[in-house]
Amino acid sequence: MENTMRNPKILKREKCALLIIDIQSRIINVMRNKELLIENTLKLIKGMKILSIPIYYTEQYPKGLGETVQELKEELNSDAVQKMTFSCSGAGELFKELINNNISQVIVCGIESHVCVQQTVLDLISNGFQVDVAADAVTSRRKMDYDLALNRMQANGAEITSTESILFEVLEVCGTQEFKAISKLVK
Repeated sequence: MENTMRNPKILKREKCALLIIDIQSRIINVMRNKELLIENTLKLIKGMKILSIPIYYTEQYPKGLGETVQELKEELNSDAVQKMTFSCSGAGELFKELINNNISQVIVCGIESHVCVQQTVLDLISNGFQVDVAADAVTSRRKMDYDLALNRMQANGAEITSTESILFEVLEVCGTQEFKAISKLVK
């Protein structure tokens, strides 16, 4: 089995980064399943830190929508990339930084599924990135918008998956200290 091929869409830790889109204090309360969104985003953040995978996060017009929610901000070790465009393609040099850091796979979570998340995902794909959307770590105010966004992103080449699936995919092997730490996160 030494020469077996792995699917090239499987996330590889040296190629990926986490992008958290606009989970901000003044908009979070109107989101569907906001508790699940925050819980799974925290799992992704903690998991990426355990695995030494870069994390980026954006804030859409923070003057109006507030800063990133406190529970997440406490786990993040960098400043938010601020933007006025819906797509993160307009978030300063973010896309260029991903390319310069040899990142070709971007894990996406955030809000809203059908606006900033969807536009970012479509732009990332157009710029040659593989995008994995954590379906249980994105949301919208309305279920229909959420469902349509996931369908559209998938139809345009995004991988639609789950938080736990992402964490174990990047982890790759069991029996390590990292495995024990990730396993505790998902329980």
